[in-house]
Amino acid sequence: MREVAFIKQNKAKWLEFEQAIFGKAKKNPDEMASLYIHLVNDLSYAQTYYPKSKTVVYLNYLASQIYQKIYKTKRTEQNRVVYFFSTEVPLIVYEYRRYLVYAFVLFFLCTGIGVLSAKYDLDFVRLILGDQYVNMTLENIKNGNPVAVYKSGSNWGGFIAITMNNLYVGAQCFIWGVFLGIGTFYIMLQNCIMLGSFQYFFYQEGVFWESVRGIWIHGSMEIFAIVIETAAGFMLGASILFPKTYSRMNSFKIGFKNGLKIFLSTIPFTIAAGFLEGFVTRYALEMPNWLNVIIILGTLSMISFYFLVFPFIVNKKMKSVTLKS
Repeated sequence: MREVAFIKQNKAKWLEFEQAIFGKAKKNPDEMASLYIHLVNDLSYAQTYYPKSKTVVYLNYLASQIYQKIYKTKRTEQNRVVYFFSTEVPLIVYEYRRYLVYAFVLFFLCTGIGVLSAKYDLDFVRLILGDQYVNMTLENIKNGNPVAVYKSGSNWGGFIAITMNNLYVGAQCFIWGVFLGIGTFYIMLQNCIMLGSFQYFFYQEGVFWESVRGIWIHGSMEIFAIVIETAAGFMLGASILFPKTYSRMNSFKIGFKNGLKIFLSTIPFTIAAGFLEGFVTRYALEMPNWLNVIIILGTLSMISFYFLVFPFIVNKKMKSVTLKS
């Protein structure tokens, strides 16, 4: 069957789904489940015969949305917060996984720009970080503790201030996506260039490993979270630029709601990163190397699993539940 005929044949059914999703048509659970089974069959057919078509993207979106509607009643038996982190967010991340790819590719490219700029322009680091910070860090390196800046202030004061700042940066990454994603890219570019030049500065001064031991204790989750928040901002921008079959306003509402959920899911990791920076990083060079490595790899593994692996597990589970039903 040609794709045009396939769409024409099933268009009414899909529109019925949209009405159910946006609450314009009331359906009981049995009706929703029946529609869902039909939709999954249509999705499987489209994936087989029109794998690169926008129809597949559209049906996949409808399937994920209707799944959340069907299993909404189960949330009464499960803590709402647990459901949010264990099911809702992973399904959204899976659905929008390509934006995570875009965000990570741009992260590495922009960080590379920071590294190369610092390498070929001796004054670049001072331009980005400021003379006061660079001079202070050079003094700390001379005194044998390149990351001594993290010892300044109290534990709790540092934790709260750092966490609030990181949450602000993350919120900017998401909200600025409303400017068609350009604002999000600008925030990411700023932070990545700063990170790349900052890290190369330590390499240039011969204390690269010492800086890694300190910075990445908290940086693994902090930086990773910013990349995820950038993806959320790109989602928001794309919802305005590419409304697909929806009106631009409805597309924006969907993009904002899903992007906000992803941003909210990064908050625990941002808080954890702030805690580590306020309470643990200050002792980085006093700790044995193996402990630094365990903390860095442990925190990186946790956030990587949640955003890069867990969504596929949840999506696979969703499909198995569908087949059993």
